[in-house]
Amino acid sequence: MPSAVHQLKIDMAATQQAPRRREAQKLDVGCGTRKQPGAIGLDRIALPGVDVVHDLDVRPYPFPADTFDEIYARHVIEHVASVPDFLSELHRIAAPGARLHIVTPHYSSLGSWSDPTHRWHFSTYSFDYFAADHPAAHYAGGGFRIHRVEVTFLRLWRLLGVACLVNAINRHPRWRIFRKVWEEYLSFVIRARDIQVTLEAVKAGRGLEDTL
Repeated sequence: MPSAVHQLKIDMAATQQAPRRREAQKLDVGCGTRKQPGAIGLDRIALPGVDVVHDLDVRPYPFPADTFDEIYARHVIEHVASVPDFLSELHRIAAPGARLHIVTPHYSSLGSWSDPTHRWHFSTYSFDYFAADHPAAHYAGGGFRIHRVEVTFLRLWRLLGVACLVNAINRHPRWRIFRKVWEEYLSFVIRARDIQVTLEAVKAGRGLEDTL
């Protein structure tokens, strides 16, 4: 039986020969035992459901450039040795316009600090540095457009409307003040759970304006 990587290369070669639209390719990075349906599972441990075993701190990953249309990284980015290197490698294997879905604990969450294997702690503004149009993108790597940043909360704060206000920026930029006030002044009182980020890969030949 061919490996997942070998089968992927076969599928891509067949796509290049055939004019029909190829099927979307999905990758679940650090999938563990809860792999995203229809995705190739990549993890450093050979758990049930993992298709490709590879250390995420060792680059390059065993996939060609411009391969995946959807990449999932749930509760992974806080574990890697270098966040810029990790996102740079995901950008390499992402197809132009691909969506990268990241879930990580917010820095105010107890879960961000209780796990001794967590190396990094993120705010909602951490991913701005990886946007292709950010002034400091040349330091962090850039290469993405931020599509959405959602903060999740415990049920009490959802019922009180806090989640709605903090995430109002996703409905219109003028509501960013609610997120800014909460994160700078109230976040260790009204604690969040996770940050759910959707990034879009911007690549050469497909400028940022083409993805808007």
